Amino acid sequence: MDYRNPKQRKSMHGRIVQELGMQIVSGVFAPGQRLPAEPTLCEAYGVSRPVLREATRVLVAKGLVVSKPRVGSVVRARDQWHMLDPDVLVWTISRLPEGEFFRSLMTVRQIIEPAAAALAAISATDDDIARIGTAYERMEGATTAAELLDPDLEFHRAIMAATHNDMLAYIGNMLSLALTESIKLTSRHPNTHALSLPRHKAIFTAIANRDALAARQASVVQLDNARADANSILGGSALEPERPLSK
Repeated sequence: MDYRNPKQRKSMHGRIVQELGMQIVSGVFAPGQRLPAEPTLCEAYGVSRPVLREATRVLVAKGLVVSKPRVGSVVRARDQWHMLDPDVLVWTISRLPEGEFFRSLMTVRQIIEPAAAALAAISATDDDIARIGTAYERMEGATTAAELLDPDLEFHRAIMAATHNDMLAYIGNMLSLALTESIKLTSRHPNTHALSLPRHKAIFTAIANRDALAARQASVVQLDNARADANSILGGSALEPERPLSK
């Protein structure tokens, strides 16, 4: 699936959700702005009010709009959107410049993944370590960037699961789609396989040795290098780390 170019939904209900959702995330309808009135949308899409209202309920469930009596559907503030909802994430990816999306994702990963690796080193069972090791072995056996994608994703999901923290495991699963795009980007580097393996092996070895500090540091190094790889592919300062505002 090409997340940067979503295919149009086949059902009219799905098409309405997708088109309105993409218009919201792209700014056609800004936060605080009302969507067109029901009669207008029903006429535009050639559907009944029940069909339109069901589509609106989906947008409400995704945090994109709120329905107000006698007002209609109003776009919510961006920080209230369910950004890890698969549809919202796909729509966002499709509209953001590639470098901007990658930088945003890398910021999230650099906050979460080193801490998760350290916790996994403390909390992982033997089965957890075996699962991480199997994913790494599959990475070693990959012969193309495409073959590397699934085991790379599994490697990171297995680490999240090894924390034995349900919320971290959930976040890891929800980030899978975004992580897929990140891995696809860095895999354009001509030496992606040779570069990726030692970085991941360092994380696995530290976790297997129950060394939390080493696991955290290995994860930091892997992410710093992934950012550098992406910078070499896309170029520009847009991929530089986000810096906190000075006081």
